[in-house]
Amino acid sequence: MSPRSARANEVMREQSMERILSAALEVFSEKGYHNATISDITARAGVSRGLITYYFPGKQNLVDNLLDRYIDSVTDILNVTGTPDERLAAIIDGVLLTVAQSLPVQQMTLSLVIHPSTHPLFAQAEARKEAGVRRLEDGLRELFAARGAADPALEEVMLRSVLEGVIFKASVYQDQYPLERVRRRLYEMYGLPSPETSVIQDDPPPVGRMRALRSGD
Repeated sequence: MSPRSARANEVMREQSMERILSAALEVFSEKGYHNATISDITARAGVSRGLITYYFPGKQNLVDNLLDRYIDSVTDILNVTGTPDERLAAIIDGVLLTVAQSLPVQQMTLSLVIHPSTHPLFAQAEARKEAGVRRLEDGLRELFAARGAADPALEEVMLRSVLEGVIFKASVYQDQYPLERVRRRLYEMYGLPSPETSVIQDDPPPVGRMRALRSGD
């Protein structure tokens, strides 16, 4: 039997790392950073502890990798073309689709951001990705300037604040949060043409449902 090629070994390595990261993301989103253990991730991934620590020496290495990927995915959303209105619509759609398709990532990130003991982990990730974050901020300001905004910098802050609020609510309420209706409301807020099709399959909750969830009923 001939030995595996270097490419085959690389593929196996990538598959093992993806399996471990996927399991780590699930465990972190369910248990939080402090309560999650390497043993939990080992059991979820179905691999040996030695394999995990070979690729990722500790929990922080796993979180760092997941956060770097998350920030890259957010900054890449800016890579759209078209008129200023088309680009803004695509950015809104890109963020909301990312939320809909990757809630565990949002939940993990949210738990890290809001807890004082883990917030530095997120701050460090932002520092590592400073160039991409700055490119995102500058790109949004340029976009709002092209749309004729009187204060593009303020509009950039407002858009990011609104979208981060949406991410927070969607992470908490999950399938109870009406993402498609929120999408259409954002289009209206920014004077964009009403979307002709839905990009997020979503059944809005009955009136009062989210209020009931907030009260713990």
